[in-house]
Amino acid sequence: MEKYKEEFISFMSECNVLKFGEFTLKSGRKSPFFMNAGAYVTGAQLLKLGKYYAQAVHEHFGDDFDVLFGPAYKGIPLSVATSIAYSELYGKEVRYCSNRKETKDHGDKGILLGSGLNDGDRVIIIEDVTTSGKSIEETYPIIKAQADVEIKGLIVSLDRMEKGISTDASALGEIQQKYKFPAGAIVTMEDVVNYLYNKECMGRIYIDDKIKEAIDEYYKQYGAKA
Repeated sequence: MEKYKEEFISFMSECNVLKFGEFTLKSGRKSPFFMNAGAYVTGAQLLKLGKYYAQAVHEHFGDDFDVLFGPAYKGIPLSVATSIAYSELYGKEVRYCSNRKETKDHGDKGILLGSGLNDGDRVIIIEDVTTSGKSIEETYPIIKAQADVEIKGLIVSLDRMEKGISTDASALGEIQQKYKFPAGAIVTMEDVVNYLYNKECMGRIYIDDKIKEAIDEYYKQYGAKA
C-alpha cells in the first residue's frame, strides 16, 4: 500500500472521522464502521485532507483534467481544499466548481459556485463517500446541463466496498457501469482493515479481533461482488 494511503487511514482515525462499533446507516443496515467527513473541522485538517485527495487524483488521472467539482454541500470544501493542494503538490492550477442547492437569481446568479464550466472542460467529481450513488444521480445532470464537458471520473475518500440497494455491485461499480467513467477512492475498507487490524495506531488498537469478526460478518451479508 502506498505510504500516503497508510497516513490517510491514520489521519481518519485521529480526526475521529472513521469510527468502529455499531451504527445504523440510512439504508437501515447495522454497520460495524462509520465514516463522517463532517468531522474534519480545522484548517490544518482540511489542508491535509486536500493533499490526500490531490495525491489520489494524480494517481488515477495525472494532470488530465481542468476542473474539480464538489457537489453541495460536503463536496464544496473538498473541491476547494483539493484544488489548493494540487497546485502546491504538482504545480498545476485547476479550477474548483460546486453547485448550489437552489439557483440564485441575483448578484452572482446561477446554480454554480466558483468557476463556470466551459465546453471541452475535463471534470473530476470529488465526494466524501458514496454509499448508494444517489448524489451522482443528482450531480451528473447539473454538470452536463452547464456545458459540453467531459467527466473524467469520480474520487471519494473511502470505498465502503458494499453492495448497493438494488444490485450486488458496489456503489462505485454501479456508477462506473451507468455513467461510463472511472470511480476510485483514496482508500478502500480492505485497505483500512489490513492496515489497522491488531495494530496500534495513535496509542490504541482500532480493529481488534471482535471488530474484525463483526466486519467480516457484515461483508458476508453486504459485501459487493466484483
